[in-house]
Amino acid sequence: MIILGIDPGSRITGYGLVQAQHNKPVYVASGCIRVQGDTLAERLQCVFRSVAQVIEMYRPETAAIEKVFMAKNADSALKLGQARGAAILAMAEAGLEVGEYSATKVKQAMTGTGAATKEQMQHMVQAVLRLEATPQADAADALSIAICHMHTTHSLNVLRTNSERVSSFVRGRLR
Repeated sequence: MIILGIDPGSRITGYGLVQAQHNKPVYVASGCIRVQGDTLAERLQCVFRSVAQVIEMYRPETAAIEKVFMAKNADSALKLGQARGAAILAMAEAGLEVGEYSATKVKQAMTGTGAATKEQMQHMVQAVLRLEATPQADAADALSIAICHMHTTHSLNVLRTNSERVSSFVRGRLR
């Protein structure tokens, strides 16, 4: 299964794709979309079209995106939310189910602390995916989101399977 992670931004949107092989992430691709356009509408269109192009190129089966956090600057948070919406729309148009994760949860999943620095995240992504070079910060964040989604989805599937087994065992014993 190929998983797309998106780190949205109104100027740079990171993307990362990993393939789940035996519950281990394997690097597929990553990069940064340098958002072009003079107006907000043009930049949002760029995010939408670029994410749609990545989806068309790599055909992921599921996707995840970082949740909006409230920054000191409300205007920046609103623009980030709009870029996030454009990316989510591209994923929804492709029929992808989209997971959403806070930056703190992603950092906790990758490094063990929700207060990890950009450099720590880049280092962990490089180590986990066995990359020769350190990925750019926005691409590393996107890869982290994809890895977090892969592990969360796997854990939920295990819980669901175990719950079904227990339920069928209990039903069998109660008969």
